This record gives sequence, C-alpha cells and structure tokens, in this order.
Amino acid sequence: MWGLLFALAACAPTIGLGLGAPSASVLDLAPPATTGASVSTPAPRSIPAQPPVEKKNGTTGQRVRIRIIKKKKIITRKKKKITRPSPPVTANPARTLDLPKEQKPDCPPLGLESLRVSDGQLEASSSQSFGLGPHRGRLNIQSGLEDGDLYDGAWCAEQQDAEPWLQVDAGRPTRFSGIITQGRNSIWRYDWVTSYKVQFSNDSRSWWGSRNCSSGMDAIFPANSDPETPVLNLLPEPQVARYIRLLPQTWLEGGASCLRAEILACPVSDPNGLFPEAPALGSSDPLDFRHHDYKAMRKLMKQVNEQCPNITRIYSIGKSHQGLKLYVMEMSDHPGEHELGEPEVRYVAGMHGNEALGRELLLLLMQFLCREFQRGNPRVTRLLTEMRLHLLPSMNPDGYETAYRRGSELVGWVEGRWNYQGIDLNHNFADLNTPLWDAEDGGLVPHTVPNHHLPLPTYYTLPNATVAPETWAVIEWMKRIPFVLSANLHGGELVVSYPFDMTRTPWAARELTPTPDDAVFRWLSTVYAGTSRAMQDLDRRTCHNQDFSLHGNVINGADWHTVPGSMNDFSYLHTNCFEVTVELSCDKFPHENELPQEWENNKDALLTYLEQVRMGITGVVRDKDTELGIADAVIAVDGINHDVTTAWGGDYWRLLTPGDYVVTASAEGYHSVTRSCRVTFEEGPVPCNFHLTKTPKQRLRELLAAGAKVPPDLRRRLERLKKQKN
Repeated sequence: MWGLLFALAACAPTIGLGLGAPSASVLDLAPPATTGASVSTPAPRSIPAQPPVEKKNGTTGQRVRIRIIKKKKIITRKKKKITRPSPPVTANPARTLDLPKEQKPDCPPLGLESLRVSDGQLEASSSQSFGLGPHRGRLNIQSGLEDGDLYDGAWCAEQQDAEPWLQVDAGRPTRFSGIITQGRNSIWRYDWVTSYKVQFSNDSRSWWGSRNCSSGMDAIFPANSDPETPVLNLLPEPQVARYIRLLPQTWLEGGASCLRAEILACPVSDPNGLFPEAPALGSSDPLDFRHHDYKAMRKLMKQVNEQCPNITRIYSIGKSHQGLKLYVMEMSDHPGEHELGEPEVRYVAGMHGNEALGRELLLLLMQFLCREFQRGNPRVTRLLTEMRLHLLPSMNPDGYETAYRRGSELVGWVEGRWNYQGIDLNHNFADLNTPLWDAEDGGLVPHTVPNHHLPLPTYYTLPNATVAPETWAVIEWMKRIPFVLSANLHGGELVVSYPFDMTRTPWAARELTPTPDDAVFRWLSTVYAGTSRAMQDLDRRTCHNQDFSLHGNVINGADWHTVPGSMNDFSYLHTNCFEVTVELSCDKFPHENELPQEWENNKDALLTYLEQVRMGITGVVRDKDTELGIADAVIAVDGINHDVTTAWGGDYWRLLTPGDYVVTASAEGYHSVTRSCRVTFEEGPVPCNFHLTKTPKQRLRELLAAGAKVPPDLRRRLERLKKQKN
C-alpha cells in the first residue's frame, strides 16, 4: 500500500493536452463511482439502474450528481454518500501489464477516420438511433441534410443513458497514447461532450482507467467547446490494451452525449503470434512518403528535376495571395515545347488547401515517372513520349500551409480549405454556364453564340471583381497551353464527379445536368473509379452520407450538389479541356503512415486516366496550298453540340467514345470540309486530318495585301461569284 502511494507521489503531474478545449478545471472533479477504475462491466444497450462500484476498503461508494452545464462553467451538487458492504474485488489489470514508462505522443491514428477500423470494431452503451450509432463516432464524419436519417453526424447515447460509453476494439494489444474528439456534425443541433474519462481492457469485461499521476484518481479529460474543432488529449501515461472506452462525463446543457473520435495508437510486438497479423500499409516503390510543406515541396521538385533533367522542367504559373509560387512540374521527352500532334494533359491538386492527399500523390507521381523512365518502363516511356504532362501539386499553397501547421489529425474538416482571402477557389471561376444556357433558350447557339470558348463576362474582368490571384493564374495557364484532358484532385469522399457541376435550373440544390459530351465524361470517370483500389473495395463502408458505390462511384457533379463557378465547367466551356473531379479518400488529410497505401490505391488509376487522352480522333488542319497548319480552326462533330479548336500549329484532339462520326473542319477564309471518322476500341487515337481551301475572297485579300498580281483563275472565279450574286 505504502509502495503504491510513494510511486504515485513520484509521478509528474501530467495532464492531457487540450487544444481548443474548455477550462482544464474540470480535471479537478472527483470521479463518479459509477465509472470507478477498479472494476467495471459493459453497460447494456437499454440502461437499467446500475449497482454501485466496489471499493478496495470493503465499502461501496456512490455519489449521485446533478450537472448543470452552461458552456464552460460546471456546477456540481453532491448528495449524501451511501455505503454498503462489497464483494471481493478483482485486482486492477493495470498492475499486471508491462506499460511503457516513457510517454510517446507521436502514435499514428488507429483508423476511425480513414475507415481502417471497421464498423464491427465499434460498440456503445446505447444509441439514439441507427444513424447515431457507434459506427458514426468517427472523426470528421459528415451528416446528411436530414437529422434522424441513416447518416447522422456522430455517435449519440440515449438521453436516459446515465453511464454512456463508446468502445473501440483494436483487434490486438495496442499501445494507446491519446484521443481526439469532436462534437456532432449537424446543421440543426448543437451537441458535444465537454469532459470524459478513458478506460482500457484486454477482454472487454475487466476495465481499468487512465489515472492522473498527481492525484492517483481517474483522469477526467477536457473535451470540446464547439461541434467541429478537434481537441487532442494525450494520456498521462500510454496504456497497452486491446479495448479502449471513452466515457462522457459532462456535455452541453440541453444537448446530448454525442461525439466523434480518433484514437492515437502504436502497434506492439506479438512474438508468440497470438493475434492475426495486421494488414501491412505499404508500397514497394522507394518514394518519399511524407507530407511536404511549401519549402519541402519545392526541394523535392528540384530533386526530381536534377535526377531527370532530360524529361522534366519546373515552372511557375503565378503566385498566391501570400506570395507563394504555384509551381508546375512538366514531364515530357521534349520539355518546354509543344510538339505537333502531342496532347497536353494536366493534373491539379490542392485547390482546397486542407485536402492534402492529392498534393502528395502528384509529388509521388513525378518521382515514380522519373524513376521508371530511367529504368525503361515501357508504359511510362510511352506516356512521356506521346504526351506532355503538367503536374500542379498545390493550387492553394496558402491554405495548405494553414492546414499543415495544424497537423493531419487536428486540421478538422474546413480549416485551410479557402485561400488566404477566404475564397473557395472551386467557386471562383467565371460562370459561363448561365450565358450559354440563356443563348440556347433563345435559339442563338451555335450560329450566333458559339458552343465553345465562351468569353469571360465583363463583370469578371473589372478591377473590383472578387477573383483570387490563384484563379487568375490558372486561367492564364489554360489560355497558354492547349490542354486536352485534366483531373482535379480533391479529398473527403470516394467518387469521381463530372460536368456540369452547376444545375441548369436556377437555385436548384441538385439536378442531373449533363454536358453534350456526357458519354465521354462518364467514360473518363468510370476509368478512374474502375481502377482505384479504394473505390473498387467491395467491403468498404460509406464515407459519410451517400453510398456512391451503388452507381459505380461516379456521379454528375450537379446531381450531387450544385457548384457555380467550378473549374471543371470553366475548362469545358472556355477551353478544349475535358476535366473531372476525383475525390480520392474519405480522409482529407491522411496521416503520413497511410500515404504508401493511398499511393497503391491510386497509382494505376492515375496512369490509366492519362492514357485516355488517346481515345477519340486527332489530326492536323492544313492549308491545301501551303501545307501550313491553320490555327483556331473549328472541329465540329454532328450530333454533339460542343466544338473544339486547333492549336497554333493546326493540330487538334477530340475525345470521343467508340463509334462512327461525321466531322467538319472550318476556318475563317476557308471552305469547310466534312469527312467520316470511325473511333474503334483499338488503343490510340484515330487520325482524321483535313486540308482546307481558301475562299476566293480570302485569296484576293492575301494577294492584294502582298502587292501581287491576281492570277487568271482567281479572276474568273471572282467574276462568276459576282454574277451569281447579281
């Protein structure tokens, strides 16, 4: 007994670290006997009256509490203590464990947010409904629009549950070092826990609590003061166990005991092989699997460029509001130049700064392509010799730096999403949908108003227009390079969405709004979703509140939620580029120990998507007399009300699904030419070239401008045209 007291006196007064938590005075509350650390048994789903907990002195203590909580102030009223004789007490299991003496708060997440922890590993004392069950108690999980549906925003205990708890089964002995909590995600209610206890078990029957070394009593950890800010508490001393329980002690007045959580845990050795081996999270590729801030990203890109100088080039397309450069890695067998007949393709990541996975995947992709090109990988060699690839890993570097400073587990759902000015870049591009649809309703398309390359609205170019510098940089980038194919990498879901992103019906929250190229966009989306390991995992659960696997993990953007001013829609209507949005993972900012697995989940999909630029037709539109390419010639496909144009060398690429098409090439001052082109399932674009003849008027203009004589044949043609006109 005395030895135990001396040991407790020697402990440093360690308290869990609370970030964004209410006042730590809650730690001084005496622990209720109902959650005593000596012995506890799992509470049933329906909560009957609980017997008092046994104490070692042969008596039983029970304190009945009434808690009145007003935000951060806690008032406790104690009633008379009741004592009864107690049965023999089971020894505290904590004494029998070889616990680490040194605290190491750097353990990675167990995997509640990333879904590595399955629904079956979560259990609770009670739940208000299935949609508020223990499987919803995951950090950053998002609710649906309706409260009470199957997809609510937290685990919530029943109101009459006097001793609520949420339990996680790690599946094997694990070293628990900390807990991160949030309140309930809901647009209708405010519910969060303000303090909780933590218990551990090896068999889910006998439990012991986390103790405060300074007092020897059960530690009570400060929790949340709002629904969304993640709050970290490190255990006074890490505990090795298989099960961990969070036991809410107090919560917002008028609210319910609701929380979302992540557990920080390190694996421990199992020399006797008593437990099934945990699946390894890894990749055989020797790449740099960690998160990179701005300086580290710039350093890594420079290293790739120095390693593969013949196929890489780094350039900047502009600066963020804070002056950070928007760096692009170009990869091609002839970097720095547009080669006639080779398509330009791009990947963009980091539009929302807190969605960090896309940024790291592009940094991994450039390392992988460099290494495999040097090794002679035929697939990579063909990619880089047949296209010019541009990788923009961070479109919103200011937002990323904000998120990076908070850390992968504490950044929450929205911090760092916007740029420094508070602008959501994916709503910041010009709305070209509305003028196009208005012109279509007026019968003006395509004869009066074109169905492609719509100009920027006047209001968008005014000096006081709210356009982020990052947005302008990307728009100018699009104008300089004739991109054909692109993907915009996001995070927080597992789905590929395609244009249009904006609903055609004004103010409609969601509505199926396809483009004229719906078949192509569905093909592109299905290719990525069909080769993503995570999206094709039949055993995975829904990320948040929609099961996209029912539709092949693809969806029309507007049919999901309307996004006016999206980059996808702008790319389609202002340039030749076909672009989709890839939501890469349920976790927007996964811990770096999960990056190897995320790379394996997406590596083949990233490569396969790039290869789709070979689908359709390609060719060069030339002047019949000079054989020079004609810039800005229009390529129109019968039955598809969206045209593309040629680049400055006269070359073009038109993405099409397999089938027979009638294609017309036209240019100002030339006679139009129409021909049939068949797209097959064979790999590679189908050649479809055009030679255009100048009109007599155009030839006359050029001759007169050059001061040359008009040839007899042209003179006769002009005379015939004049007679026909008269």
